[in-house]
Amino acid sequence: MTQVEAPAWTPMSAEEREAFDRDGYIVVPSVLSESEIEAGRAAILGYYEKQKSAGELSATGALHQLSPIAHVPELAFLIDHPKAFKYIWSLLGWNLHIYHSHIDVHPQLHQKQKQWWHWHQDGGRQNREIETDPRPMLSVKLAYWFSDVSETGRGNFTVLPGSHKTNWLPGPPSRGVPWPAPDGATQITANAGDLVVFDRRIWHARSDNYSDITRVGAFFGYTPRWIAMRDENADLPNRPEWANLTEVQKQLLGGFGDGDGDHQWGHYPETTPLYGALKERGLLDSSIPALIP
Repeated sequence: MTQVEAPAWTPMSAEEREAFDRDGYIVVPSVLSESEIEAGRAAILGYYEKQKSAGELSATGALHQLSPIAHVPELAFLIDHPKAFKYIWSLLGWNLHIYHSHIDVHPQLHQKQKQWWHWHQDGGRQNREIETDPRPMLSVKLAYWFSDVSETGRGNFTVLPGSHKTNWLPGPPSRGVPWPAPDGATQITANAGDLVVFDRRIWHARSDNYSDITRVGAFFGYTPRWIAMRDENADLPNRPEWANLTEVQKQLLGGFGDGDGDHQWGHYPETTPLYGALKERGLLDSSIPALIP
C-alpha cells in the first residue's frame, strides 16, 4: 500500500472553520504529493479498465463505484491522510467512521446532454425524516482530485455556496424533467492533488465533462459511528491487506468495536483508536464538543 509522509497532526485553522461554516465547503490546495497522485490515479484507472473489460460501465463509459476500499484497497492511504483527515476530526470528533464513499471516472462526453436536475444533499432519508431547520450537519466529505479540473466543464464538483443551511431547493416537479441549474451554481476548479472538504448538506451536483481530460476523483464521507454505514466492508477483515492497516484505519472502515452498540455510541473512548491517537498528541480540545470524551 502507498506510504504517506506523516506530518505532525494539527487541527483546522480558525479561518478555515469560519469559511467552512459560511460557505459549506473549502478547497485545500496541494494536499497530495506527486507520488500520491500518481499512485491513486493508477489504482483508480486500473480498476476502471477492469470494469470496462467486464462491461460494468455506464452507457457513457463512466464509473461510479461505491465502497472503493473493498475494491481498490490501494486507496486506503487516503482515508486518514494527515493533511486531509484533520478536517474530519476537527469537525466531527473521534467517534466516527466512513459511511459512504465512492470513486468516479468520467471520460469525455461526445454528445450534448440534456440539462437534467441532479442537485441533492447527501444523507438520503436524513433529508426527509429529520425535522429541524436547518437539519444537522451529521457528515463531512473529502473529495480528492486525481485529474485537472482547473477549468469549468470538466465534470467539476458544482455547489451552491452557503446552501448547507437551506433544507429545500426549488427544482423540477418530478424526476426526468430537464431543468436549469439554480442561480448561483458554482463549478469548483481544482488541480490534481487538491482537496475539497464539504458539509453533506450543501446542495451539489456535477458538471458534464466535454473536455478531453478524463475526470478522476475519490470521495469519502465521515459520520458518527452511531449512524449506520452504507459502504459494504464486512469482508475486509478477512483479507490479507487488513493486517497492513492501522487501528485508526480499521475504525474508519467499520472493523472496530465488534458491533457493540455501546462502543459505537462512544461510551468507551479509551478503547477507540482515534480517541487514543488524538489524546496522545494533545489534540482533545475541550472547546470543541465532539472532541470531549
